[in-house]
Amino acid sequence: MSVEPSSSEFTKRRVGRRMKKMSNIYESAANTLGIFNSPCLTKVELRVACKGISDRDALSKPDPCVILKMQSHGQWFEVDRTEVIRTCINPVYSKLFTVDFYFEEVQRLRFEVHDISSTHNGLKEADFLGSMECTLGQIVSQRKLSKSLLKHGNTAGKSSITVIAEELSGNDDYVELAFNARKLDDKDFFSKSDPFLEIFRMNDDATQQLVHRTEVVMNNLSPAWKSFKVSVNSLCSGDPDRRLKCIVWDWDSNGKHDFIGEFTSTFKEMRGAMEGKQIHKMHSFLDYIMGGCQIQFTVAIDFTASNGDPRNSCSLHYIHPYQPNEYLKALVAVGEICQDYDSDKMFPAFGFGARIPPEYTVSHDFAINFNEDNPECAGIQGVVEAYQSCLPKLQLYGPTNIAPIIQKVAKSASEETNTKEASQYFILLILTDGVITDMADTREAIVHASHLPMSVIIVGVGNADFSDMQMLDGDDGILRSPKGEPVLRDIVQFVPFRNFKHASPAALAKSVLAEVPNQVVDYYNGKGIKPKCSSEMYESSRTLAP
Repeated sequence: MSVEPSSSEFTKRRVGRRMKKMSNIYESAANTLGIFNSPCLTKVELRVACKGISDRDALSKPDPCVILKMQSHGQWFEVDRTEVIRTCINPVYSKLFTVDFYFEEVQRLRFEVHDISSTHNGLKEADFLGSMECTLGQIVSQRKLSKSLLKHGNTAGKSSITVIAEELSGNDDYVELAFNARKLDDKDFFSKSDPFLEIFRMNDDATQQLVHRTEVVMNNLSPAWKSFKVSVNSLCSGDPDRRLKCIVWDWDSNGKHDFIGEFTSTFKEMRGAMEGKQIHKMHSFLDYIMGGCQIQFTVAIDFTASNGDPRNSCSLHYIHPYQPNEYLKALVAVGEICQDYDSDKMFPAFGFGARIPPEYTVSHDFAINFNEDNPECAGIQGVVEAYQSCLPKLQLYGPTNIAPIIQKVAKSASEETNTKEASQYFILLILTDGVITDMADTREAIVHASHLPMSVIIVGVGNADFSDMQMLDGDDGILRSPKGEPVLRDIVQFVPFRNFKHASPAALAKSVLAEVPNQVVDYYNGKGIKPKCSSEMYESSRTLAP
């Protein structure tokens, strides 16, 4: 068997009635999140495979196709679909889904599996085999997401779907490849073989990942398959010396394809001599996230007296049964994004500027669940419930000091630096109604934190004059400590909530989180810390035919 490749490169880039009220408020804030157009951080390639798909007709195997849909303003829209794989219950698809990734948005995805017979390609006549919903953030943070397929009525069967994410950064090159073969073995009795080619990338953990599956060329022992384009990252992870396995099969309509032959090669060998040139891939935000870096999200809430009596409807802390206040809107908007990048979904939540039980002394870093040994809340809804539960037990007081809470989170971030790995990056969300009173200490704390894997987001709630707060945001100049030491990195983002009062909370989240990916990359690159390698980066793929 002889298979000859040719290539040409080109560049391209959320107890009873009260609990119900809490849930309603949480959902009211969460459901207003929408999708906004903004500059794309990067593109992500999604690979899809299914297991145990059963046909409605027990006597035959399905012809499955996966359709990707994305939610926008409450509606599902089709983005793309895979090829149809005939007579197969465990399909591994060659078709990639390429989607734009926005860290600062909740991007809801739905994967639908349909049985599309060979006589038609329309969905109206096709059998629905199951679906799975998730967010793009969940996929990229886990790198490989496997879930059961749900049928009508949200009942789970034995079938499952696996989605694998790979970043397609703006620095990646594409390559166009074309393969042909000569004098292939004849596996059919009454006609010539019907060959197709599968290309696999050999991963560092000894597994293999399907890169491309060609079309079937019928009745031909010397096929010339159509050329195809693939990113160098997808083909060989940017490593021209990585081994590639190419397998030729003789297609059979029953899905039991005959093995013809295989060979291994490298991208370098395919292109010919590289003359010393190397393909370099810059470490990106998704490299760190997909490598296992967790976003540790912490929230700190202002409980100073200037917020007003929470029992009064004019108070910034007033709890309306179904309308979230500004604190809740900001908390949910930002928290809904960050939770997808934290595997345990447990979030520390603190308060400052209040007298707390039992002695009612003023504290600037108390746990709002009043458990100082474990200030974590279960999910963003847990933070919302803890916030609403603690309000009647506090005496709002003052002053507005935020340096203690920055120092508390910085202590955890400092402990993380001892690992010298990209394991945890800390985001502190501070919600406050007024200009802080410990500006000097806060500047000192921020300068110290700029040397740590940490970012600080401050949202100004209410109608106070926040002009003095802008100095904490390094966009207009370099923040310095009282002693004159400059920040190592710009880690603070400040925005007044009123700027987004008439917009969806998603607009607020986009504004305050848009800088985080670059802050993460700047920290780890500055320290020379590479992304961690996942011990199970990819699922070993079983060859399955078109």
